[in-house]
Amino acid sequence: MAEERAAETTGGGGAGPAGGAADPAADVYDVVVIGAGPVGEVLAGRVSEAGLSTVIVENELVGGECSYWACMPSKALLRPAAALADARAVAGARQAAAGELDAAAVLARRDDFTHDWDDSSQVEWLDSVGVPLVRGVGRLAGELRVAVETSDGSSRVLTARHAVAVCTGSRALVPDLPGVAEARPWTSRNATSASEVPARLAVVGGGVVGVEMATAWQALGSRVTLLARGEALLPRMEPFAGELVAESLREAGADVRTGASVTALRRPDPGGPLTVALADGGEVEVDEVLLATGRGPRTEDLGLVTVGLEPGDWLRVDDSCRVDEVPGGWLYAVGDVNGRALLTHQGKYQARVAGDAVVARFRGETAAGGRWGAHAATADDEAVSQVVFSHPEIASVGLTAAEAEARSVRTRVADADLGAVAGAALYADGYRGHARLVADADRGVLVGATFAGPAVAELLHAATVAVVAEVPVHRLAHAVPAYPTISEVWLGLLAQLRG
Repeated sequence: MAEERAAETTGGGGAGPAGGAADPAADVYDVVVIGAGPVGEVLAGRVSEAGLSTVIVENELVGGECSYWACMPSKALLRPAAALADARAVAGARQAAAGELDAAAVLARRDDFTHDWDDSSQVEWLDSVGVPLVRGVGRLAGELRVAVETSDGSSRVLTARHAVAVCTGSRALVPDLPGVAEARPWTSRNATSASEVPARLAVVGGGVVGVEMATAWQALGSRVTLLARGEALLPRMEPFAGELVAESLREAGADVRTGASVTALRRPDPGGPLTVALADGGEVEVDEVLLATGRGPRTEDLGLVTVGLEPGDWLRVDDSCRVDEVPGGWLYAVGDVNGRALLTHQGKYQARVAGDAVVARFRGETAAGGRWGAHAATADDEAVSQVVFSHPEIASVGLTAAEAEARSVRTRVADADLGAVAGAALYADGYRGHARLVADADRGVLVGATFAGPAVAELLHAATVAVVAEVPVHRLAHAVPAYPTISEVWLGLLAQLRG
């Protein structure tokens, strides 16, 4: 649900003049938002709280992908496995955690977090802040206009006085493989909402969705085969991250194969098993296959041609999320749809930045751009934070060492074995993990950090603050971590950077 929960807004929209007899009625607002996921909710709440009349259009569930098919259900599936692994890693607790996960209870808890795919509580929040919801498919219809095919079969045209914000997110890409239609593969939506545990599951893709869902379903009782086309898992992160995750999945019983390209799917009996054919001539027989092979923007049916843009493209934006190629500066694209950083928290960050920029321009003020300006989503380029809720967890912010070098940054890199830290040894017997800091040697500040190990997600925000605030490394040495915690790893890492 959106973060900003204003008690009152001016709200309201006046009915615009109808066109000819065949034209839909036109409603007029200051801002029209297309898409009521977390990004659209935050942006709508932000501008409404500032006094701009705002309407939001949604064709599916208010709360979007994150609430019902991504962040919340996936982490609800993953958390019980992590809790059990933590218990089994500590002598004394291990003896009390001798059983297996109760898959039915895990799935029921997942359903609680999705409210059984009922969005009424999020609709109530929109009502509470005075943002009306129009249920239906919204499409751009020229400058400052959004045509809506409503869920009851009627049509409306919403007119914006000031801005239209596209917050339609992204969708799973399904590769055009032979047999894919008959195979009825899972996408990420199926993987997070399935009501039964498949006996055998193939996961195609070694990125974040692939490793998280392989981790979850292996723990729930599937025999998982993970097929990654590249030579490593999590290829956009530091190499040790994918190595540790692959090792852990194999220890849990998963069959992890890298350099494995899928060439076809076959399911001759609609109710039977399917075969995954590989480029090396091998085959894998499973009951379900998840294609976790990337995401594309939800812009294929958005009316982009009416404003001179190509359907299906990512929408290119400036740092305030205003679409570069549309004259007049009225169109914004916020969140996944602009391709900058496909993460819910980064999209909500963009929504705060863009919402404030919309309000500033509405008031005739200059939007404050520039590096780390109030109306610039600079973190999308320099300080993206991310947690992969695999086993072990991977937490990262900013640049990897390779990315920094590709930007011609003269780097200093510090590495540490997390298992050697007293707090980690207390956290889990035989704790395995690794940490890396990447510093700009010329400026003396951190530009990236990656942690891999149980419970490292809680280390991440300290690193994020250090990167964003550009705290000098010599000053960070005065930030003393409490003993005995896993955060003590900072002492050794900083000593390397200062040595």
